[in-house]
Amino acid sequence: MLNIHNLSVSFGGEYLFEEITFRLGAGDRVGLIGKNGAGKSTMLKILSGEQEYDGGQIARDKELNIGFLKQDIDFEQGRSVLEEAQQAFVEIKKLEKQIDEINHQLATRTDYESESYTQLIQDLSEITHTYEIIGGYNYEGDTEKVLFGLGFQREQFDKLTETFSGGWRMRIELAKLLLQNNDILLLDEPTNHLDIESIIWLENFLNNYSGCVIIVSHDKMFLDNVTNRTIEISLGQIYDFSKPYSKYLVLREELREQQLAAQKNQQKEIEQTEKLIDKFRAKASKASMAQSLIKKLDKIDRIEVDEDDNAVMNVSFPISIQPGKVVIEAEAIGKAYGNNQVLKNIDLLIERGSKIAFVGQNGQGKTTLAKIIIDEISYEGHLKLGHNVQLGYFAQNQADYLDGEKTVLDIMIDSANEKNRSKVRDMLGSFLFRGDEVSKKVKVLSGGERNRLALCKLMLQPFNVLIMDEPTNHLDIKSKNVLKEALNRFEGTLIIVSHDRDFLQGLSNKVYEFKDTKIKEYLGDINYFLDQRKLENMRSVEKKDKAAKVQKDSAGSNNKKAYKDQKKVKSLKNRLSNTESKITKLEKDLEARDMELATNYDEVVAKPGYLDKYKTKKKELNSLMKEWEEIQESLDSLA
Repeated sequence: MLNIHNLSVSFGGEYLFEEITFRLGAGDRVGLIGKNGAGKSTMLKILSGEQEYDGGQIARDKELNIGFLKQDIDFEQGRSVLEEAQQAFVEIKKLEKQIDEINHQLATRTDYESESYTQLIQDLSEITHTYEIIGGYNYEGDTEKVLFGLGFQREQFDKLTETFSGGWRMRIELAKLLLQNNDILLLDEPTNHLDIESIIWLENFLNNYSGCVIIVSHDKMFLDNVTNRTIEISLGQIYDFSKPYSKYLVLREELREQQLAAQKNQQKEIEQTEKLIDKFRAKASKASMAQSLIKKLDKIDRIEVDEDDNAVMNVSFPISIQPGKVVIEAEAIGKAYGNNQVLKNIDLLIERGSKIAFVGQNGQGKTTLAKIIIDEISYEGHLKLGHNVQLGYFAQNQADYLDGEKTVLDIMIDSANEKNRSKVRDMLGSFLFRGDEVSKKVKVLSGGERNRLALCKLMLQPFNVLIMDEPTNHLDIKSKNVLKEALNRFEGTLIIVSHDRDFLQGLSNKVYEFKDTKIKEYLGDINYFLDQRKLENMRSVEKKDKAAKVQKDSAGSNNKKAYKDQKKVKSLKNRLSNTESKITKLEKDLEARDMELATNYDEVVAKPGYLDKYKTKKKELNSLMKEWEEIQESLDSLA
């Protein structure tokens, strides 16, 4: 399908990558990975034909169609979402226009017996047949299906594209690419502006896609769920394995260990040969043997160990001062943008040390509530910050607030105070801005570099409650891991808005889902939330099936079987929530005790009554799990 041979690209005399070779075929779903600035986006531009290269060859099949999702999108104004998405069907639209013209002529002309009129009828038949073959009668339904999957509501279909934010415009462009009949899809950060539900939909779509997909993404879970091959660009070379990201990392490390072992053994042989050469040189009778060994040594192909680019950020979020027990208390919060009610009657109480994730579809109010908490926008209701609360806020588009004409160093110095101004260079160094890099202007930085600078700037202010809105956008996987570790060590209160499931795993102990102007609390991490949502979705499907059956079997009856005791359901749901809370608390306690037993068994079991308490808690947990199952079964029976 596409053959890349000895490809080389350089900037300013330095190679971004040099003489790299690989092949792409149908069914390949490639994760193209590497650090920010490694050349991933450049590679996509070259493969799409948008950018020239310095050396090598790219051979492609004839009539190969390549679709490219870029970060910068420019639409023609005046088109609705539906009209823009349907631009994917160029040939179908062309045939539609021809059919309309012929039908108009057939309706207005009266020379029914003429040859030209007969020819029109034949042309219409042929064009209609072609129209049917290429999907003319299905494309409208296909377009709606893809737009729904990417999170659009039907009432948004007729709105003009220029009224949407950059993230939603990216979704429209993605919809066009998915609807086109492309042989290869090049996707540059396709999940950056997608919510979790849309990401899961895109995963399913790509897994059923028959062509070749190349994805630049820093979403580890997305790569693992979609790709079957990984190509890493590192220090000008590529590493190519037919495995998804996580399995590739294991193979990559195994290869490096094998290289190190082989290099060590080879070095021993070289040292032994060199000793023999030195020994034989001293004797005239052995001189020819020494020369023979020298020639042998010169012919040895020295084993090289692949270099690894391990430079990562060094991040830490110390809390400023200890706040009170309750850090945020909100009552009857509401917010509308014109006629669009985003939040309504929201009550929220957040205690010190909480680790909270805000999730939900885009436009449901996650960022709005974050901005209300920091008092950036007006709202209805009451919100009160606790004693000694100091807020730190990282906006979704934080990097956009950086002045492009200033240097990296100037950005930091201008935001620093007398106490921390002297530490600015050290701080920049810990965020990988070293040496001459601090003199770069912000406008030449990559998206990942700008996000790193914005994070570094955040460190200049004191805070004990940290609110972060999509902080991982554009960050490479290693940088995201470092950020996640730093947030796990953060002793303050964390509220994080994110669609990155892997990043959220183990980072939060409570999830708030935003939907239909309300929020719903889940007492667990992101995996618990997704599991619960699957159960809820399954139950809702079952309810619809049951309702349809009852309606069919009992049409005209009072439908007594569908009657639900609302008070009983509400009571059971309250019991279920309380039980889930107790289970979560017990599991954490037992997890801590298991760790103590694993690390210091003799000392721990020597404590009076320790093992008895441990066994009691185990029994209590089993009892609660049984109770949860019984409550859930009762709820299901009432559904």
